[in-house]
Amino acid sequence: MIIVDRLTKRFALTRQQRREMGPDSGRSIDAVQDISFTCRPGRIFSLLGPNGAGKTTTLRMIATMLKPTSGSITVAGFDSVQHPEEVRRRVGFLTGNTGLYDRLTPDELVKYYADLHGMDPATFRRRREELYTILAIHEFARRRIGRLSSGMKQKVSIARTMIHDPQVVIFDEATAALDVVTSRNIIQLIRQCREQGRTVIFSTHRMGEVSLLSDDLAIIHRGRLVFHGTYPEFQAGMKTSSVEDEFIRLVEAA
Repeated sequence: MIIVDRLTKRFALTRQQRREMGPDSGRSIDAVQDISFTCRPGRIFSLLGPNGAGKTTTLRMIATMLKPTSGSITVAGFDSVQHPEEVRRRVGFLTGNTGLYDRLTPDELVKYYADLHGMDPATFRRRREELYTILAIHEFARRRIGRLSSGMKQKVSIARTMIHDPQVVIFDEATAALDVVTSRNIIQLIRQCREQGRTVIFSTHRMGEVSLLSDDLAIIHRGRLVFHGTYPEFQAGMKTSSVEDEFIRLVEAA
């Protein structure tokens, strides 16, 4: 479970940024402002918003990559600031922009992340076989990552994200710029995570994925939540004919 309570993240502005934003900009900006939500096991929580809305900042705070300015985050019962190592042991974080080591093979990279998590050899081999089969990695497992296609690299990134069997999985624009087949593999994996009782939170720009996957939904704009509820509640309150149009309506109204 993820519990986000009155979360705020403030960034100091550089002199150049203050000039660009104008004399009333101040010396800092709140990328996330006093947001609260809960992500429950066995459910898929979608976090949506336009570029710069605060989605990735929020997800990075959940994954302990950033510290909150105020508020709190609890992941699988552990506070993200007081016990960041415990949180990291239980979280898998997948982004469309993850840098991989081009000189390593998928086998070497996945083994490296397994070792970071202290996995024993038998558990690692079993888990690797499961992931390689689901993602069809066997055929290129010993090729250098620098020679793989973007879709293959994303499959490797999924494997290194999931190798330690995390209780909580964060997908941040995981299907961005991927072909239909690879995107479908990721969507199937997200559904499998739900069936296995994991806590899943994901962000996407593809509204079709929202309707396919969402159990719960939050929309963030300029660091604030403009909607938070179940997906059926979102559908029931729609004043437009599509998810995409309703998303745009809510953002423009905010």
